[in-house]
Amino acid sequence: MKGKLALLFTIIVLALIGVDIRLAYINKTNGEKYTKKVLAQQDTASTLLPYRRGDILDRNGTILATSEKVYNLILDPKVLLQNQSEDAKKDCVEPTVRALLECFELEEAELRKVLSDKKDSSYVPLLRQLTKDETTAFRELLEDEKLGPKIKGVWFEDSYIRRYPNDSLACHVIGYTVTGNQGQTGIEEEYSSILNGTNGRSYNYLNEDLEQEKSVKTPTDGNSVVSTIDITLQSIVEKYIDKFIADYTNKNIEGPAAKNIGVVMMDPQNGEILAMAGDVDFNLNDPFDLVNNGYISQELESAMEGNPHILVDQGYMLEREYQQLENSGKLDKENLTLFLQNQMWRNYCISDGYEPGSTVKPLTIAGALETGSINDSMTFLCDGKQVIVEGQKPITCAKKSGHGIITLEGSLMFSCNDALMQIAAKDGYDNFLKYQQIFNIGLKTNIDLPGETNNASTVFTKDTIGPTELATSSFGQGYNMTMIQVASAFSSVINGGHYYKPHVVKRVLDSNGGTVENINPTLVKQTVSEKTSALIRQYLYHTMYGEADGNGNNPTGKKARVAGYTMGGKTGTAEKVPRSARKYLVSFIGFAPADNPQVVCYVVVDEPNAADHITQASSSYAQEIFKNIMKEAMPYLNIYATEEIPADMQDEVDAENAAKEQSENEGEGESEEGEEPEGEESAPEGVLTDPNTGEQVKMPTEKDLEGQEDEGPLGGIESPLLGNEVRLPEEPQEE
Repeated sequence: MKGKLALLFTIIVLALIGVDIRLAYINKTNGEKYTKKVLAQQDTASTLLPYRRGDILDRNGTILATSEKVYNLILDPKVLLQNQSEDAKKDCVEPTVRALLECFELEEAELRKVLSDKKDSSYVPLLRQLTKDETTAFRELLEDEKLGPKIKGVWFEDSYIRRYPNDSLACHVIGYTVTGNQGQTGIEEEYSSILNGTNGRSYNYLNEDLEQEKSVKTPTDGNSVVSTIDITLQSIVEKYIDKFIADYTNKNIEGPAAKNIGVVMMDPQNGEILAMAGDVDFNLNDPFDLVNNGYISQELESAMEGNPHILVDQGYMLEREYQQLENSGKLDKENLTLFLQNQMWRNYCISDGYEPGSTVKPLTIAGALETGSINDSMTFLCDGKQVIVEGQKPITCAKKSGHGIITLEGSLMFSCNDALMQIAAKDGYDNFLKYQQIFNIGLKTNIDLPGETNNASTVFTKDTIGPTELATSSFGQGYNMTMIQVASAFSSVINGGHYYKPHVVKRVLDSNGGTVENINPTLVKQTVSEKTSALIRQYLYHTMYGEADGNGNNPTGKKARVAGYTMGGKTGTAEKVPRSARKYLVSFIGFAPADNPQVVCYVVVDEPNAADHITQASSSYAQEIFKNIMKEAMPYLNIYATEEIPADMQDEVDAENAAKEQSENEGEGESEEGEEPEGEESAPEGVLTDPNTGEQVKMPTEKDLEGQEDEGPLGGIESPLLGNEVRLPEEPQEE
């Protein structure tokens, strides 16, 4: 018996020794492999901790864009199935499935298919971007003493979604984001790296005692930016653009209120953009849907798949743009949709070039004053036209019967093309081109927004300018500018000569609201002297508030006046290419107060809805929008009415006051004061002596002009640098 026990003991000892030897061998040859396998079975999974993208605020702290915390519902089939049991008391799969179906809108068949197909997966998103309220019911089940322990393999992953509280307000300035916090257009794109932060991570690990510990690297939230935009002013601007659209759509002819409308408001003393808007907008919370955003109709969206050329027929695309897509094999609905989206997202105020017309006449005069080519005491004879090159048709003034002899101030007050051509001729090529460069004409302003276009190729140089080009350039025809370029150059002329880089962001804040960086105004250059600037302000004040001269010429900016305020401004009418189409872009740029400008407002109306080309050429369309905006904006900006109401505006003010008592929103009762293009006015008969040349000129009479073919101010003269279509071709941007 003792021998048998001894033998058994010996066998056991030998077996243990064999196991030890085997374990030692395995550890030596495959120890690292099995260690990793064991550790892999431990709960050492890491969890991404997302950062919060910074907010975009208006200048007063109102939120324009923010990141709202949401939750992704994550299923871990591997963990859940490890807790599966045929014993209902121990099984966790069925209680978990029932809880998910009870609390969320999930299909049971799809949920069970996920468990079957992805049983080895530890990360399966079931639902994304749930709000806190949408997760509350499930969280309560997790905390329940009886049901909570039965729910396994389900957790919530923190995430953020970008929200825009004001939907489409200032959409082109703000921009939007796509997956991965990538900014698209506007401030979201330009300042994306500043708005973005750094993700954190939470993970478990085994320490040297093989005990689990947790390590957390906290995320670094992005910085916020304070924009220069004033949400109140932005709302005012967009309200009156919308009003114009409502009033003029299909008014005179069937069609839109205008081809394009743009408004820029800025502080001329520092380059801050206070508001910027166009007639096209889109919901930042849903930026891709062309139909819901009102850019195209449902019928057009359906039709363009079978008939893509309908986009050309209805003016959404140029023929050459259509040909580019066709030649590149991209004439399908996906690429057509992308093309239309890019047009919808396009910021007209910085991306579209056009001939600015008479709004740049103050620049021409300011430059000539600086070079000494002209002075304040000079006078000019306008007989309604100038023959620049012998044999070429004359370039005419808006008043074809001529303004007669007018002062330098009158050349702006009455917007006289004839006088401006004479001024440019006195200035000469070198001086004129020098000041075009000083005013940054055609060049980027480098505003802190993506998509600004460069029109340098459309501006004449010493090699391309001739007498005709000099003449037409003097009153803003023959080359392109953008709204932001015009507004910035104009601001320098009326603010004392200081050209500031325009900008839309003024401060960067950290996630706690502390200031990281102040973005101070950037003074780029001195364009003109304070003396010249003061003189131009005076001229522009009289362009709105001056009296008719002895020849019956009336100031052209009267329709933009707001009763009781001192303002200055300039009208603009540009004949578009091709000249034979007789289409016009009209504009108005003005400022207040007249003596110390605090705000500049620039309005462009491209091809307003008018009965004919004569009425379309009237800047009254742009003056109407300007007046409505400034009437509401100036009291908000603490710019006060300090003047008596002009006698010719008293009826208008009385009518407005009476209308307010009857209706809150209608009946402005505005009169049509001032004149349309001055061709309707009578002109003095007889012969006048040109004060600059001494030439005796017989002024044309209304009878002389009867029956003459009206070919427009430029007489059909095209710019050699501009094609027949203004928008330059561009490749569609990828989303």
